[in-house]
Amino acid sequence: MQKLHYSILINAPKEKVWRTMLDDKTYREWTAAFNPGSYYVGDWSVGSKMLFLGPDPETGKEGGMVSRVAENKEYEFLSIEHRGLIKNGVEDTTGEEAQKWSPAYENYTFREKDGMTELLIDMDVVEEYVEMFDAMWPAALKSLKEITERS
Repeated sequence: MQKLHYSILINAPKEKVWRTMLDDKTYREWTAAFNPGSYYVGDWSVGSKMLFLGPDPETGKEGGMVSRVAENKEYEFLSIEHRGLIKNGVEDTTGEEAQKWSPAYENYTFREKDGMTELLIDMDVVEEYVEMFDAMWPAALKSLKEITERS
């Protein structure tokens, strides 16, 4: 597993960046950079099960990740532990493909910097997906920045 790092400066208070990132409506908008139709099921409280879902680009059936909120320090830090996969609507936390990812962490740090918010992402990724995430994350962060700053 490899750790990837991404960051962006957003011209908004960290509370607004946090809400834009996690609120259902705007989450669906900025995560379209990863997969159009992305959404989550669950809540952001510590220990909560989260399903990150969307249509599988190959089959059109529901796919995604089975995760849990490992840590939540509101407006400061969010850690998501990925525990498995969802393929064709079926959760898998024990199969070979799921075990490649488990556990993998996706961490978000929100810092005020020069009147703006610096959002830092640290993410564990299986080697075969590094190039894909290196292409998708900058687009997703650009979208999150635009959504946050437009209102």
